[in-house]
Amino acid sequence: MRVVRLRAPGGPEQLSVEDADRPRPGPADALVRVHAAAITRGELEWPIDRLPAIPSYELSGVVEEVGPGVSGVAPGDEVFALTPFDRDGVAASYTAVPAELLAPRPRALSHGESAAIPLPALTAWQGLFDHGRLGAGERVLIHGAAGSVGGFAVQLARAAGAHVIGTASADALGSVLELGAHEVVDSAKRFEDAVEPVHVVFDTVGGERLRRSLAVLTVGGRLVSVADEPPEGGVYFVVAPDRDQLRSLARMVDAGELRPADVEVFPLDSAREAFARSLEPHRRAKVVLAVA
Repeated sequence: MRVVRLRAPGGPEQLSVEDADRPRPGPADALVRVHAAAITRGELEWPIDRLPAIPSYELSGVVEEVGPGVSGVAPGDEVFALTPFDRDGVAASYTAVPAELLAPRPRALSHGESAAIPLPALTAWQGLFDHGRLGAGERVLIHGAAGSVGGFAVQLARAAGAHVIGTASADALGSVLELGAHEVVDSAKRFEDAVEPVHVVFDTVGGERLRRSLAVLTVGGRLVSVADEPPEGGVYFVVAPDRDQLRSLARMVDAGELRPADVEVFPLDSAREAFARSLEPHRRAKVVLAVA
């Protein structure tokens, strides 16, 4: 099979595309033929303590074989997943994945579009509901509402019956409204002067915008960030794989209730170019490797 490997610390120039033996699924694993693997900005920094390493932790593909003790998935199933960050990723023709993480992929989408969903959509779901405890009728402020995580957060919060306010650059405010935000604020301006108190702030940006967010929280409000450690009792978290949440997200996509981000697709052999593209500023499309 073909596989992408990061051989040394550094950027895309340290990647190579190599031939490798096809893995075998262990107990509780499924062997997946990868059709598409999505890239997250900056992810080449994650595995530097265990090089060489295979990058990419989001996949869409077809189950090829299952290991001992596996139930719930079978050969031929079309699946998608966020895979664990403490083991090799999925930028390869085949990968062995804990079967408990695999969910049926959205049938309304291509493999490339499906692969681009797990990390940003799960991050949005967990930030809003698991950590932010957002409920219907509450007000939520989403920083970075035009980004991949922020865009899913706008849609999920709106679908949950919340009043949604998003901050974004001036040229992206229209797209945030199209995703379902009730109000938008230019991120170059002081949102404190434009936003009434909110129950939840979900931050995907960090920095000064996060530090100033306490000013708009109600008493008992929740401040959640995936970018930086928040001040004064806020919550910082790292997204976790979750099959049940992915199942819910896939149902929403297929029902037309959740719109995925745009994708930009590169062939596996162009992995260096794909990872370099993911690092370019002001890029909104999710970069995906076409593998199969």
